[in-house]
Amino acid sequence: MSGAELSSKMCAYLAEIYRLADRQAEREDYVSTAQLADLLLVSPPAVNRMVSKLNELGLIDHRPYQGIAITDRGRVEALKHIRSQRIAEVFLVQVMGIDWLQAHGEAMGLSDGLSEKVAQRMYEMAGQPPFCPHGEPIPNEQGVVRPMSDKPLAQVKAGRDVRISRLITREWDRLQYIGALGLIPGRACAVIHVAPFDGPMQIKLDREYRIIGNSLARLIRVEEIDETVS
Repeated sequence: MSGAELSSKMCAYLAEIYRLADRQAEREDYVSTAQLADLLLVSPPAVNRMVSKLNELGLIDHRPYQGIAITDRGRVEALKHIRSQRIAEVFLVQVMGIDWLQAHGEAMGLSDGLSEKVAQRMYEMAGQPPFCPHGEPIPNEQGVVRPMSDKPLAQVKAGRDVRISRLITREWDRLQYIGALGLIPGRACAVIHVAPFDGPMQIKLDREYRIIGNSLARLIRVEEIDETVS
């Protein structure tokens, strides 16, 4: 079955399996069906039925008691679907002026019916940005995405300077809170102190200080930088 013959629901499942694996701090290949059910807000039996179909098509590798891993073929189809979603996000924000906090939800519905031709035209109208408003890279038309060498802010040691690369949550309330703190992609900050046992972090953003919890810091991906953040 080719990508053109896959249903939008199949592509959506593949996209979420890819995203779950990518968002794991340890970069583990396998994700659980329970995680997938929670993310998609569907019942475990519904997830199991779709997982069986995708496994039969060779798009995922499902192993009992271990979980689901996306195959090379499945990754290409997932990234093509994600490309349309992220193009829709940048179009909504850059061209239509939609608040970036609301862009993901709107883009999810808009992207399902996009042809490659329309998606490419929207991408051009948005200025061909390399990243979506949340800092995630936009895959190319072949389903290839640039590698990211970032890591969760929660893993950064005190005394290091970092630049925020992307936000891996799409929950509106969390994005709103992160945005209110000024911790948006592209901003540089310094990690001042990290409490032990997964405690809160103190960071310096320009001349202001922020205290954020470990759970929030895991949702913010950063790249360490050499120059000092003043």
